[in-house]
Amino acid sequence: MSEAHSRDAAAQQRGALIADALAGLSAPRKTLPCKWLYDAEGCSLFEAITRLPEYYPTRTEVKILAEQAPAIAAAVGPGRAVVEFGPGDGAKAALLLGGLEAPAAYVPVDIAPEWLEGAANRVVEAHPGLPVLPVVADFTLPFALPKRLGTAPRLGFFPGSTIGNFEPEGAIAFLRRAHATLGAGSRMLLGADLVKGRAVLEAAYDDAAGVTAAFDLNLLHRLNREAGADFDVAAFRHRAIWNETLERVEMHLVAERAQVVRLAGRSIRFAAGESIHTESSHKYRPERLAELAAAAGWRVAQRWTDPQALFSVWLLEG
Repeated sequence: MSEAHSRDAAAQQRGALIADALAGLSAPRKTLPCKWLYDAEGCSLFEAITRLPEYYPTRTEVKILAEQAPAIAAAVGPGRAVVEFGPGDGAKAALLLGGLEAPAAYVPVDIAPEWLEGAANRVVEAHPGLPVLPVVADFTLPFALPKRLGTAPRLGFFPGSTIGNFEPEGAIAFLRRAHATLGAGSRMLLGADLVKGRAVLEAAYDDAAGVTAAFDLNLLHRLNREAGADFDVAAFRHRAIWNETLERVEMHLVAERAQVVRLAGRSIRFAAGESIHTESSHKYRPERLAELAAAAGWRVAQRWTDPQALFSVWLLEG
């Protein structure tokens, strides 16, 4: 990517961040899209979260992918180009690609260049000779796959239960767009967290060491750095709650006192105790996820889980 192109992309991303922040923070119930949690510092903090004892999703999903690798490879079939929506550090892709038969290419797609570079490098090191074709794009919106993929059949890869960050209608819309992007005959390998007890869920999103709190609060630091806001970050605290009715964990940043924040020439008022909803992480019952997939045009081919039924990996067919 040229220096000029990088500057243009950074300017576009900053404009999108400011627009989303103004829209979300001006709403009656303040929100910020969770995709903006992942700048360079946010990426580093999230990697630390995945290693915490309370955060079971990553290690459980990795164990499923490793133990079920032969079954997954047999179900997926040979020669597929793997398109990963939100690659993280690339570790899960490297693991998956190692088990597949003759994968054609790896295409990591993310809005954060910080993720893409690390993921691409990790896969290149693990699988030299495999074409690795990163795409900088917001995967929640339409984007084009690299022409170099040619006619290779596609396997979408969406691990980490990132599907849970969408509201149900948004999850269906994402899965439908992914199907259109991947094309006819495509398949999707999807990681989804399962419903379980409140204590386990809330601890996973509010760890004793405070790493998740730092990850959440970094969003305010990012708005100060990139959007010229003047948040007093020390005047907010992180809170994670299990919403049993909606079957999701919610992350909030709660104002400790009444205050006014300036952002892009606008004044945003906070009452004491008012919160910014920064992320939802929906947890699924198997029948519910199957319904969402069907509504988006996918059929469930297979499902794998761990002995404790903490997490699940699904293979969907178009």
